[in-house]
Amino acid sequence: MKKQWISQAKLVMAIAFALPFLAGCWDRLEIEERAVVLGISVDVAEKGAEKKEREVSHLRGKYPVPNKEMIRVAAQIGLPGRIPLGPGESGGQTGGGGQNTVWVIEVVGHSIDDALMNLQQQISGRLFFGHLRVIIVSEEMAKRGLQNLNDYLRRNPEVRRMAWMMISKGKASQLMKAAPKLERVPTMYLMATLDEAVRMGKFPSDYVGMFWSDSSKKGKEAFLPYISIMPAQNVEIEGMAYFRDDKMVGVTKPFEIAAYMGVKGMNPAGYRSFVRVDDTPNVVDLYATYRHSQTEVEIRDGLPHFRVHSFIEVNLEEKSNEKTLVITPELIEKIERQDEKAAVKFYKGLIKQTQEKGADIFGFGEYVRGKEPRFWNQKVKTKKQWQEMYKKVTVDLTVDIEIRRVGMKAR
Repeated sequence: MKKQWISQAKLVMAIAFALPFLAGCWDRLEIEERAVVLGISVDVAEKGAEKKEREVSHLRGKYPVPNKEMIRVAAQIGLPGRIPLGPGESGGQTGGGGQNTVWVIEVVGHSIDDALMNLQQQISGRLFFGHLRVIIVSEEMAKRGLQNLNDYLRRNPEVRRMAWMMISKGKASQLMKAAPKLERVPTMYLMATLDEAVRMGKFPSDYVGMFWSDSSKKGKEAFLPYISIMPAQNVEIEGMAYFRDDKMVGVTKPFEIAAYMGVKGMNPAGYRSFVRVDDTPNVVDLYATYRHSQTEVEIRDGLPHFRVHSFIEVNLEEKSNEKTLVITPELIEKIERQDEKAAVKFYKGLIKQTQEKGADIFGFGEYVRGKEPRFWNQKVKTKKQWQEMYKKVTVDLTVDIEIRRVGMKAR
C-alpha cells in the first residue's frame, strides 16, 4: 500500500508539473485570422471628412470628440498567400507586384486610435502591428505635432522600436500606394532604402525607438528622414526633418546630412564633395570614408561654449582636368586645407540653422547636463529653457581633413 501511495503521489506531481507547459497555446491566434499591418501613413484629412466618418466610436452630437482637425490614415495590409517567399514563385521577377501583395485601406478619424478603430470595423481579421515596419507622416501633419501618434505607438506593445518613421513631402498616402519595381512589397522597399542609406553612410541610424528617446531628452531634439516619391515610384531621401518637442520646425538639404554626421563623428562616411584648386577651373572630387569628432564644453560669461574637433579621412575620387592638374604631395596638402575651410563654414551653417529654430539635434545640451551638472541644475533646469539658451550658445569648430588614397593609374 505504501508503494502504491508513493507511485500515485509521483504521478500527481508529474501532472501538476506538466500542466503549466501544456497551457502555452491557450491564447493562440492563427495567422490567417490576423490582418498583418506592414505600414501606415497619416495625413491631415480634407474638409468635410467628419461627414464620411462612421459612428463606430461615438454618436454624433451625443459623445464628446477631440476638438481638433481629423486625420486620414492609410494602412498597408499583407495579403495571406500573396507574398512570395522566393523568386521562383513569380517567374524569377523581383518587383513590381506591390498592388498584388498588399491591400491599402484608407479611413478617417479624430485620433490615430479612433481611425484604427474605424479600420478594424471594416476588416474581418484582428489588426496586428507586430510586423509594422514603416510609419509615414505628411509634412503638414508633422508641423502640427506628432504627440497623439507617438503616444499611441509607444503604448502599443506590438509596435517594434526598430520600425522606421519618416516624413513625406506631400501626401503620405501616396507612398502607401506606390509599387516600386525592385520589391514585391512596397513597405519592404521603403525600409530597405533607409537601411541601405545607413549602411552606405548616407543617413544616421534613426529608428522610431531612437526618435522617441531623443524626443524625451532634456538636452536634445529629434529628427526623422524627409522623403519624397519620384515619378518612377522610387523614393528619394531629401534631407532630415528636425523637431522641437513634437513639432517639425525645419528640413535640411540632402548634403547637409553629411554636416550633421561630421559634427557627430558618425560612421560609415559616405558623401562626396567638390574642391576647387585655388582660383583655377580645376576641380577634384573627394569621398569621405571615416569620421571622428570630439566635443568639449565650458561656461563662458554665463553661457555654454562648445569646442568641436572633427577629423575626416577622404579619398580622391576624380579630377576635372587630366592634363594640367598633376597630383603632387604639395597639391594634396593644398586641397586638404581648402576642404577644411569649406567644411568649417558648412558645419557652422547647419548649426546656425538649428539654433534659429531652437532645435538642438546635435545634443549639445546633453554635454552640458553631463559635464556641467551644477550649471544645468541652477541655470537651465528644463528642456524649454535649454531650447531658448541654445539660440545664444557659441560653438568653435575645427576640421582636419586627410587624403588617404588617390587611386591608381597606369602610366
